[in-house]
Amino acid sequence: MLYFESDYTEGAHPKVLDALIKTNMESLSGYGNDHYCESAKEKIKKACECETAEVHFLVGGTQTNQIIIDSLLQSYQGVVAATTGHIAGHEAGAIEYTGHKVLTIPEIQGKINASTLKQFLEDFYNDGNHSHMVFPGMVYISHPTEYGTLYTKKELEDISTICHEYKLPLFLDGARLGYGLTSSQTDVTLPDIAKLCDVFYIGGTKVGALCGEAVVFTKNNTPAHFITFIKQHGALLAKGRLLGVQFDTLFTDNLYYEISQHAIKMANLLKDIIKEKGYPFYLESSTNQQFIILTNEQYKLLQEKVRFSFWEKYDDHHTVIRLATSWSTTQENLLKLKDIL
Repeated sequence: MLYFESDYTEGAHPKVLDALIKTNMESLSGYGNDHYCESAKEKIKKACECETAEVHFLVGGTQTNQIIIDSLLQSYQGVVAATTGHIAGHEAGAIEYTGHKVLTIPEIQGKINASTLKQFLEDFYNDGNHSHMVFPGMVYISHPTEYGTLYTKKELEDISTICHEYKLPLFLDGARLGYGLTSSQTDVTLPDIAKLCDVFYIGGTKVGALCGEAVVFTKNNTPAHFITFIKQHGALLAKGRLLGVQFDTLFTDNLYYEISQHAIKMANLLKDIIKEKGYPFYLESSTNQQFIILTNEQYKLLQEKVRFSFWEKYDDHHTVIRLATSWSTTQENLLKLKDIL
């Protein structure tokens, strides 16, 4: 069975795993109070060109999204997101579980735009009954989006401007950030994101780590007693070293970018294979997620030999699936997939 189901079907990059083994017998303080976590934080701040940033490590994307959103919102506020946003469709209600509503707005190929956001906010405050409604308290985007699409620097600047105008924190979900930053079609850098967003995170789980996400607050805006808040949510890892060692390794000698570039290289080869075999793309993605349209019969046949993600029904006779490459994808497996297709 071939696996193109997601970008976290394997364990960890060998260098990350080797670092965990080499440091295994060291005695270190818990909860992230160790020199590996401190080293990783300094390397991330340097990569962001934001020396005043505050960095925290969490174990997974769902916990990270939930905790950031819950910690920044008041009880009467919700978070604005695209209708296809990860927190709106694939978090099992984790945000709503904290008492905060996800306020969805229209999107185009997974992306919201500044004009739509501004219209939503204007309509809210022009509504004479808005004091009885859930207030927009922050804006959530992801880069790449759920459809593997990317924001341009100009689009991020425009969204950031609207957020600042309405005094709303802009939060960027970077679970797959490495694959966005290394796409040949992007003009967005990590320092750009640090400048334009109030908080974002650098995904490790899907980009070479066993687990872990690095949360970056960029505007001296970390919520008070944030670590206590993390613990209240059951997400504070006692052996915080596990996260520090991994991110310290990922941000040494450009490893995070190198393994992300590998996934993009494999994705481009995957795209060539799909085109050669004549399968239609659902949309154009320049990142590691590729979406294609299969007939229902093709879907059933492919299931017998390949693990992939169901995405959505295209119509009664066709289905959209996602094929994902990662830091661990091999050319050998892509050629095997080619033979199957």
